[in-house]
Amino acid sequence: MNDAAIKPEVEAARPAPLLFTPAALRGVTARNRVVVSPMCQYSSNDGGPTDWHLVHLGKFALGGAAIVYCEETAVEERARKTYGCAGIYAERFTPMYHRITNFLRENGSIPAIQLGHAGRKASCGPPWTNFKPLTAEDAKHGMRPWRGVSPSAIAPRADAPAPLELSVDDIKAVLAAWREAAQRSIDAGFDICEIHGAHGYLIHQFLSPLANKRTDAYGGDLDGRMRFALEVAETVRTVWPQDKPLFFRVSAVDGDGGAWDMDDTVALARELKARGVDVITCSSGGINGPLNMAIVPRTPGYQVPYAARVKREADMPTCAVGLITEAHQAEDILRRGEADLIALARELMYNPNWPVHAAKELGYRDYLDLLPPAYSWWLKRREQILALRPDNETATAPKKG
Repeated sequence: MNDAAIKPEVEAARPAPLLFTPAALRGVTARNRVVVSPMCQYSSNDGGPTDWHLVHLGKFALGGAAIVYCEETAVEERARKTYGCAGIYAERFTPMYHRITNFLRENGSIPAIQLGHAGRKASCGPPWTNFKPLTAEDAKHGMRPWRGVSPSAIAPRADAPAPLELSVDDIKAVLAAWREAAQRSIDAGFDICEIHGAHGYLIHQFLSPLANKRTDAYGGDLDGRMRFALEVAETVRTVWPQDKPLFFRVSAVDGDGGAWDMDDTVALARELKARGVDVITCSSGGINGPLNMAIVPRTPGYQVPYAARVKREADMPTCAVGLITEAHQAEDILRRGEADLIALARELMYNPNWPVHAAKELGYRDYLDLLPPAYSWWLKRREQILALRPDNETATAPKKG
């Protein structure tokens, strides 16, 4: 029996897919559990978003996603990886982002921002150059190299210069930059903030003993290496409204050749929870190598076990991400209690209407209501017309006899 033959009373009794049930996060309620993961576009203009970002992000709101993240956004100018990376380190950016957040909210999505700092991974080209460090030759074309910063003066790769080691006063200045960026994010209309503590960027550099060789209070044992991450969380939570959720993205394991492991991640998650972080997004890798992610096995849902363990052992909500592409795959993750939210990135690049298609596949009766009325009215009308059409007969078929 196909879906069209199911009686209305039977269909009404079918439980709603968990993927399309609301999620309450402090004073914010997401209409479903689909999250658009931050996707760096390398299309910013001197740090500011452009029309590209409005269209890129806007189509995900039109497609039915509940939470739409802007890309990783630098808290200070030197914190960008490339000249094309986004930033929110100046007041001039506020109205630029407000244009985007207004559009997302008007179309049913929660606008979210991921704040980050590249640290020693700064001053390079975009991914299609393999993040090649900038040189004097690039300076001739208007892209002057700059020195990245890190807990220790250890280069991220053989062909990159060593970063500047942050002093304690420098660390205080970086924390102040995070505070100002969080405040600007509020002014720009964002309702969710995620602290980027993964992928080999500055916070991850403090966490991992591969990048952090300090002997002061910000290095050494696990407590010392976690100190900066926890201070960032405390700083952002101080200014971030109490009725708005705060996320934290972590590389649950370093990846190839790494030293940070899941035991460390669970310990960090517990401390973050105590400081007002609401959700942990579990990524992996990035501390070594030229790319933002180190070599770890890539299989469907390969990072879901990280989210499941954090959820179970730190007793806090998690967001699963990483090769989640199928509707039933996402639903099963939620049904098994392995995560509370499902984040997608490249699959949404391929199909920004993924939430609508997933809802239909999972039997969500009102799947077309995920679309804006200017779309859904016409599509519902088409469905009504098709439902009235006799089987195996097209609308243009000539009458018999």
